[in-house]
Amino acid sequence: MKKILVTGGLGFIGSHTVVELINNKYDVVIIDNLSNSNIDVLNKLETITGRKISFYQEDVSNKEALRKIFAQEKINGVIHFAGYKAVGESVSKPLMYYRNNIDSTLSLLEVMEEYECYNLIFSSSATVYGNPKSLPIKEDFSLSTTNPYGTTKLFIEHILNDVYISNNKWNITILRYFNPIGAHKSGLIGENPRDIPNNLMPYIMKVATKELDELKVFGNDYHTSDGTGVRDYIHVVDLAYGHVLALKNSISGVKIYNLGTGKGTSVLELLHTFERVNGVKIPYRIVERRPGDIDACFASCDKAFKELGFKAKHNIEEMCLDAYNFIKKNTN
Repeated sequence: MKKILVTGGLGFIGSHTVVELINNKYDVVIIDNLSNSNIDVLNKLETITGRKISFYQEDVSNKEALRKIFAQEKINGVIHFAGYKAVGESVSKPLMYYRNNIDSTLSLLEVMEEYECYNLIFSSSATVYGNPKSLPIKEDFSLSTTNPYGTTKLFIEHILNDVYISNNKWNITILRYFNPIGAHKSGLIGENPRDIPNNLMPYIMKVATKELDELKVFGNDYHTSDGTGVRDYIHVVDLAYGHVLALKNSISGVKIYNLGTGKGTSVLELLHTFERVNGVKIPYRIVERRPGDIDACFASCDKAFKELGFKAKHNIEEMCLDAYNFIKKNTN
């Protein structure tokens, strides 16, 4: 059984990936500083998997803490989720984002080299494609960013390519996510950000639970079927399983894959689907566009299917049902 270190393993995507790893007979170690996650998730993960999970409350930037973990746990591979991820906050606090996201990754890579652990899966983002000139988006498209969060992801991708050039023992897989939503079927783990959310589904949730009065839809004059922005929403469990497939197919080099469904869904389509399948009315109001938002963004997942065997299984209805199931079970 291979032992995998999951950084940020108590977060939304990280926690679901931990479940899929254990389901596929991997031994998991989690490091998380709890800056944007909750320690309660650890107990829930152990309930779902029936396994005791090694956990370290440490910051990935702390090389001494990392060295102790690598020495004690004999890590074989790393899935690196840890990092700040709010686009709007990154615009207002760019130095915080550059320092945290890049510095933590450099510390991790240095310690991995010290302990001759050369297997890495990096959590990247579709934000590295900027405003694509055509759709669907393929991995070989030109790259650009519109905010510091996206730029940290792109910089780290460049760093990983340089690391492999310097030492071809590395097996590096970069996974560019599109828009993960949904939750585990148990309703024990899911997405519940602490502040007003940046992303659509958590925002819908806070309206559904009456925490917020209405959903603000940012613009209805985009070049799409109903005027609202179109995105590629993928069930978080499908996304998590993509990491297992990436581990199983790990080879020398730097491999890059899109993980999405290959299908675009507009803001209003997602909203009305949520209302229909859950029997909940979501009041909404059209407001001005946000700067930097684009018309549409969805993936070509052909490469991930051909090389990893990856194909998203869950549809939008299931994503909406599972997301609401989680919120109902975890909201006072």
